[in-house]
Amino acid sequence: MDRLQIQGVVIDIRSWTKVILFIVATACLTRFIPFSSFFRNVDTLIHELSHALMTLVLSGKVMYIHLFSNQSGVTYSAYTSTWKAIPISLAGYIGASLFAVFLFYLHARKQEAAGLIAIASLALISLILFVRNGYGMMWCAGFVILTGLIWKFAPPWLRSGYYLLIAFICLVESVISSAYLVYLSMNMPNGAGDAANLSRVTYIPSIVWALLFTAVSLWCARISMGILFHGTRRGNR
Repeated sequence: MDRLQIQGVVIDIRSWTKVILFIVATACLTRFIPFSSFFRNVDTLIHELSHALMTLVLSGKVMYIHLFSNQSGVTYSAYTSTWKAIPISLAGYIGASLFAVFLFYLHARKQEAAGLIAIASLALISLILFVRNGYGMMWCAGFVILTGLIWKFAPPWLRSGYYLLIAFICLVESVISSAYLVYLSMNMPNGAGDAANLSRVTYIPSIVWALLFTAVSLWCARISMGILFHGTRRGNR
């Protein structure tokens, strides 16, 4: 059976199985790449920066962002209304998932150079305006310098490989971090980060929010795969 229908909603089991297997395989492969932990902080930065940007959109104040060597991060912000915690908390995981789609979209349009400039610019802006702990500042500075050198001096094959490494890691980490949030929500509901924050404001269990984040990340992964393989087939014609 390739399709499952639940209350009128048709689920393509084969397609979603391919997505999950693709993510698992990519996660395993990226772990073998030297210094891959360094690049996993790109996803963390985008996650925290999404919180910060939503705070600013809602007229709040971003106090600071901290990035840590274990690929975790935190954004401290101030806002006037309790309800604003909902879109701010939602922005992190959803923003990181959408950013992965954006990276694969640029790759399909052969705009890797523009993508590298965009990623480095976000890291530089974060360094100047938001990131305030020692490790986070050093990471942002190092990433900006490395990415700038790759963009400016690397041969096309290396620049493309570097870009795809970041894109694949962002894709995988957006799914893995959301799935891990499900685990935390079941075992330590009060320590489940954004899901716990949303639960405190809405009184909806944190597991519901964690599952929502996971569903969004998987959907974005499916879109990214479609962009990647469609672009590859089109390029081979």
